[in-house]
Amino acid sequence: MSETYVKRLSTILLNAITDKDPRVQEQVCGALCTLGESQPAEVLSACEEHLRLHEKLAHPYRTMVLRAMETVVSNHIGELDKDMARAIILLASNEMTKVKELVSDWQQAASSVLVAVGRRFISSVMEELLSKFQPGLLPHPCTVHTLASLSISNVFGMVPFLTSILSTMLPMLGAAKHDSMKVVFCCALQRFSESTLEYLANLDQAPDPTVRKDAFASDIFGAYDILFHQWLQSREAKLRLAVVEALGPMSHLLPSEKLEEQLPKLLPGVLTLYKKHAETVHVSKSLGQILEAAVSVGSRTLDIQLDSLLAALHAQICVPIESSSPLVTSNRKEVLRCFTVLACCSPDRLLAFLLPKLDTSNERTRVGTLQVLRHVINAAAAQMAVKKPFILSSMKLPLLDTNNKVKRAVVQVVSAMAHHGYLEQPGGKAMVEYVVQQCALPPEAEPQKPGADSEALAADSVRAISVSTLYLVSTTVDRMGEVLWPYLLEFLVPMRFTGALSPLCRSLVHLAQKRQEAGAHAPLIQYNGNVHLPSPYAITTRLLAVSSNPYVGDGRGAASLRLLSVLHQDIHPALGQRWATAIPLLLEHLEEYSEETLSQKEWEEKLLMFLRDSLAVVSDNTWVCQLTLEMCKQLPNYNGTPLEKNFLYKCVGTTLGAASSKEVVRKHLQELLETARYQEEREREGLACCFGICATSHLDDTLAQLEDFVKSDVLRKSAGIFNIFKDRSESEADKVRSALILCYGHVAARAPCELLLARVEADVFRNMSQCFSTKVLGIKVETKDPALRLSLVQSVCMATQAICSSAHGGSFHLSRKAELVAQMVEFIKAEPPDSLRTPIRKKAMLACTYLVTLEPALEEQVQADLIHSCLHSVMAMLPEPEEGDSHQEVSAAPAVALSTGGGSQQDWQLLLFQSLYLDTMQALKDLLTSLLQRNMTPQGLQVMVEHLSPWIKSPRGHERVRALGLSACLLQFFLEHLQISALVPFHNLGLLVGLFSPRCADLWPATRREAVSCVHSLLYLQLGYEGFSRDYRDDVAEQLLSLKDGLAHPDPTILFHTCHSIAQIIAKRLPPDQLISLLLTLFEGLGDPDKNCSRAATVMINCLLKERGSMLQEKVLEIVSVLRSKLQETREEHVLQAAQHSVFVLATHHCAAVVSSLLGSPLPFDSHTCTLWRALALEPGLAAQVLGLLLEKISRDVPFKESRAFLLSSTPDRVATLLPLAATCALHEVASAPASGPAVLELYPQLFAALLLRVSCTMGVQPPRHLQAKERRSASSGLASRSLEPCSSAVDALQAVLVRGGNEDVVQHMELDGGWQLLKTSAGHEEGVTRLASAMAKFAGPRLPLVMKVLFATQSSVYEVQRVTSTAFLAELLSSNVVNDLMLLESLLDNLTARQKDTSARVRRLVLRGLANVASGSPEKVQTHGPQLLTAMISGLDDGDDPHSLVALEAMVGLARLLDLVDTWDLRAVLLHIAVRIRPFFDSERMEFRSASIRLFGHLNKACHGDCEDVFLEQVVGGLAPLLLHLQDPQAPVVTACRFALRMCGPNLECEELAAVFQKHLQEGHGLHFGEFLNTTCKHLMRHFPDLLGRLLSTSLFYFKSSWEDVRAAAPMLTGFLVLHVEAEQLPQVDLEQLLAALQLLLKDPAPEVRAKAAETLGRLVKFA
Repeated sequence: MSETYVKRLSTILLNAITDKDPRVQEQVCGALCTLGESQPAEVLSACEEHLRLHEKLAHPYRTMVLRAMETVVSNHIGELDKDMARAIILLASNEMTKVKELVSDWQQAASSVLVAVGRRFISSVMEELLSKFQPGLLPHPCTVHTLASLSISNVFGMVPFLTSILSTMLPMLGAAKHDSMKVVFCCALQRFSESTLEYLANLDQAPDPTVRKDAFASDIFGAYDILFHQWLQSREAKLRLAVVEALGPMSHLLPSEKLEEQLPKLLPGVLTLYKKHAETVHVSKSLGQILEAAVSVGSRTLDIQLDSLLAALHAQICVPIESSSPLVTSNRKEVLRCFTVLACCSPDRLLAFLLPKLDTSNERTRVGTLQVLRHVINAAAAQMAVKKPFILSSMKLPLLDTNNKVKRAVVQVVSAMAHHGYLEQPGGKAMVEYVVQQCALPPEAEPQKPGADSEALAADSVRAISVSTLYLVSTTVDRMGEVLWPYLLEFLVPMRFTGALSPLCRSLVHLAQKRQEAGAHAPLIQYNGNVHLPSPYAITTRLLAVSSNPYVGDGRGAASLRLLSVLHQDIHPALGQRWATAIPLLLEHLEEYSEETLSQKEWEEKLLMFLRDSLAVVSDNTWVCQLTLEMCKQLPNYNGTPLEKNFLYKCVGTTLGAASSKEVVRKHLQELLETARYQEEREREGLACCFGICATSHLDDTLAQLEDFVKSDVLRKSAGIFNIFKDRSESEADKVRSALILCYGHVAARAPCELLLARVEADVFRNMSQCFSTKVLGIKVETKDPALRLSLVQSVCMATQAICSSAHGGSFHLSRKAELVAQMVEFIKAEPPDSLRTPIRKKAMLACTYLVTLEPALEEQVQADLIHSCLHSVMAMLPEPEEGDSHQEVSAAPAVALSTGGGSQQDWQLLLFQSLYLDTMQALKDLLTSLLQRNMTPQGLQVMVEHLSPWIKSPRGHERVRALGLSACLLQFFLEHLQISALVPFHNLGLLVGLFSPRCADLWPATRREAVSCVHSLLYLQLGYEGFSRDYRDDVAEQLLSLKDGLAHPDPTILFHTCHSIAQIIAKRLPPDQLISLLLTLFEGLGDPDKNCSRAATVMINCLLKERGSMLQEKVLEIVSVLRSKLQETREEHVLQAAQHSVFVLATHHCAAVVSSLLGSPLPFDSHTCTLWRALALEPGLAAQVLGLLLEKISRDVPFKESRAFLLSSTPDRVATLLPLAATCALHEVASAPASGPAVLELYPQLFAALLLRVSCTMGVQPPRHLQAKERRSASSGLASRSLEPCSSAVDALQAVLVRGGNEDVVQHMELDGGWQLLKTSAGHEEGVTRLASAMAKFAGPRLPLVMKVLFATQSSVYEVQRVTSTAFLAELLSSNVVNDLMLLESLLDNLTARQKDTSARVRRLVLRGLANVASGSPEKVQTHGPQLLTAMISGLDDGDDPHSLVALEAMVGLARLLDLVDTWDLRAVLLHIAVRIRPFFDSERMEFRSASIRLFGHLNKACHGDCEDVFLEQVVGGLAPLLLHLQDPQAPVVTACRFALRMCGPNLECEELAAVFQKHLQEGHGLHFGEFLNTTCKHLMRHFPDLLGRLLSTSLFYFKSSWEDVRAAAPMLTGFLVLHVEAEQLPQVDLEQLLAALQLLLKDPAPEVRAKAAETLGRLVKFA
């Protein structure tokens, strides 16, 4: 029975092997293997029989069967008996040789079967193979191939047969005519040779240890003779490669004398193949094996062939590498292996060949030679040891090669030399120097983009390899310590090695530390007459200089400082303790910052402080002078690096300051002045800093040396007629004078304050002036050189700042003050007013700031000219790119003085421009405040403001921003420094407030903010003049600051409201006598070109009149009259206010008439009419009357009438009635007015309900006919016209009522949710009402009781859509707890329950939704009303009047929400009824029904809490299979519901393992491996519930016919896993025939996935065997 059953299963699967889908074929093959795991003999028998009986089965399918057989045989070779093995061998042999043609997959599969059987039954396999391997007959190629494979897979079993095989094969070689057959023979000979060599190498493990190489020699030589002398000459490349691959291992089996005899022909023959094949790796591999064989027998012939061998191999190594080609890389490895063999046997000949190749200029030759040299140095170290001098001397020319590939190869050779002791030989230091030179290569010299013939990536660049090589050699090769130390120190100072400083310092630090460990206190540097080693002064100077730019060159600053720290004993013995603490602090500072964030100025100060401390610790004048001398000596080295040279100048100044010898100081200063390169700006600055630092200690000597140089011939201009036009020499002289002026400035800035005041006029300013202007032929000539001007401005600024900062600076009388100010003003005027290119004006204004504070005081005219010049120079500049960027005018303004270059350069220039602009503005502020400080009176303030007034009123926004900013700064300064000795009036307060306050509405936000600051300061100034203390804080004035946020808002409404608030504050604090002047100033502001400021003036005027109008009653009437008269000619806000006032007065007497009149206006209302409607809301009482009348108009008439547009129209159109439509529009306008709030609140419930129902009954309603025609005429004429859609107008009115009723949050929430759009459409109306109710419950809870009361009355509405709307609204309220809080729950439940009998299914469905919402809104009340809610839901489940079952769907969703909350006893009564009622929906075609029913089933299980009755447990068991299968449902919501339901079912099944599996695998959001999960689930089901097997399988069979492909595929999976895990005694539950028939049907399913799963399950049915 068992045999028949397994055979039947196998037959079914084998019949399915012809499936067209490869995946199904693979699955069938896998199923056969699965069957074979249990019953290998039966499966193999079935496969054998199937192939034997189906001779015509196509070879791809035969291949699949053979593959399955091979798998089963491989896994169960020990279980095969001889008979089965014999049958398989015969079958496979037959399959393999059935056709003469080569069919690779089929014959390979058959061959693999034979190889698998041969691992145990080698004799049987060989018997069969040898029967087809007869002498005199050419065998099938696959027979030979199989013999070759067997020799590799079973070496010990196969080698004993090889002698007979070889003797039989040898005659066949001559009979082989086709190249393909010859290739097979070659491969076989290769494999035979390899297996023989392996056998001989492991004779101790071999079954026959007597086997010797000689047994194969003659046959192998016979085969060799044919292969080499005949086949190798073939034109077929594939054959030639096969031959050469075989010759390699065969050469080891040739007799020694024969090998020696054949080598003269063999080696050239193999080498010839290099020219015939592009892919030469096999040639090289074979050649290496032949060479090893030749060396092993001590061949003498090899010496004769050596030259040709070396030439051929060298040519191979010189082939350029393509990194993407692994074959080329492998070939190089094999070639280098050949070189290793030759290097070991003939080192002299090899070097004699290689070393001359280094002298060639060919890149590839030189690179290849270097690579071979590196390899033999490493691989044949012993043989190369005595050749070190020759190898080193041969490297001279490669060291001079500039090619990057050659450089990289040389560095690699040097690395190998270092590891093997070459660099200790004479000439080794040249190698070290070469590596250091490559470390110094600039990064930009490296290639950027690798290409076909370019360099490798940056990580493999010459410099990177050199750096890593130097460090590795320094740190890992112990013998290199004596070579590198102190030799590497020689590379520190020369400038050409600057790029290598970082790796040099790192290596030197490591070497020095090792030497310190060896000898603790001995000096590290032993000069011993070595003149090439740098002195301690040179090392200190060099390392300090390069540390000034610390992050370049791989962080050479930190590396240099670490080296300094290590060398402290050699620099000076006294420095050790101080440097041990100072240098780590410097390094820590570098680690805290990066190249982008480090402050260069701060870093240089730290280094200079480090130098000063070091000099103080040494305290040796001789040492200091030597260091100074070395620094001056190294200065010219840094001509190409201005930053380092600038810093080195400062170092020179520092050391000179520490020197005690005046002669040395003056000598060095003189040399510096004579040798400086004055054309370089950085150098001029560095020189000046040097003099300034030196002057700190040697002021007199420094000034004297400068004066001597000024008096020298260097600065004199010849009066000769021919010399006047020598611009070049004049330019050079200007640069010298510029440097001298800077020197004086720095000297003044750093000189001791007690010495400076006595020398500043005579020695500093006089010489500055003399350097700046010279006389030619008695005429004073001033330069046009901007650098000279900037130097003078900077120096004056530094000098005056130094004067002001001294203790006696305030009383210092500067006689040159007027002259200096005039010079600065001249410079400022010379700058272009529309652009900012240089810092001259900034520095000049800063100099004037300090000059102003000195005595004597400036004349008024001079001061006015100074202010005017500075303002004109700065204010007129075009805006910087980011100023006022909120305005369109600004964003379009060009950035002046910026280049139009590339992005990064332009960004950098933009940053420089912005920084310069900010500094210039700050300088202007400082200057103006210093001038104001000289006259701290209202008159002085007024003078400043008068200067700024034209700019404050400028039509250009950026000028106004700057003017207001300066005004705010001046007012704040005036306020902070206000000193009042007697109470006097602030007489110009009104004028100033009137000037600034309208600017609170300027188009530019920055201007508005500054204007508020000005007004704020003015109010506090008034309080100060009234006698309040400076620290007094006025609550009213402080409110101005809180209004700044409102000014930032671009909305004009908010902006002018804020202006109104500002005006109110001004009105409260303005003295009565200032009111008139303020009003007059504001009236002038009405004509401001900035319309915003004009409107702000109007707002402020109105506010002032309202707040203080009692003082100007006659003015109030006059102003209102003027504004009303302009209604028809202007649309300004103040005119509209006047018209509104008139309408308001009229309506207080005739409200109904006004309303009726306005309702008669044509629709849509124009802007005048809308304005008048809004005017009626100005007073709450009047607004309430108007709203009441409009509500009456809306409800009096029907909302629409039905009419047919065409006589033949099938459905009538709904057209809105005119009066309710007009009333709705009017109500919207009234409610839009802010003042209507109280009236809207009074009628809120009626307004809300009426408008909501108005929206519902106007969906899809068209405007009246005449309005439609009017719209068409407007459209055809191109005129803009308001669209009047009835539903939209109702929604707009409802929004206005909500806003005015204080429920803006409701409106905003609906807008964000898209609720308003949903509300207008038939499809989305219910959802829109639901969102509105939710928003009302969330934000307008207290309004709901009265709104609900009004909506309750709509239950009897004749319009179904109104009943639907009210029901949807009330239903959604139940989802909020606010209903319970307001004690409205019971009444709301009763009202909805009563609506359950409504004739509309939509209403009944919404009722159920509302009742279910109690679970969300009032969960604690669910138990109280449980029976009522459950009854309603079950009634909904049984609703038979709804053909689409939507009511039932709502009931299922509602029950799922309620079940967790209702009382358990209430639930038990209906549990079974619900479960039975929802079961049919599990397989509904509609996704929402499947999802809802399955989720409800999960909630039913959850409600039981693991304590369900047996009757319900049956439902759980019955639903288990559908739930498992629907995990593969195509719809994600259904899958999610199944996950939940299964997790809830787990506890009720009373199986902890199963529940744990459900919890682990089915969590939400986690991925699910369905097969793994189903396997685990079925394992636990069958372990704990084996009796369920029959039920589960029958349910699964039902889903074999599912309409969903994934579910249909999951059903056989479930079946297979159940069978896999069931115990044998439960198998009778299964109707095997039915199951097999069903699975056979599935094997014909149109879906490949289903067929594959069916095949997989059939494999599992072996359990029934």
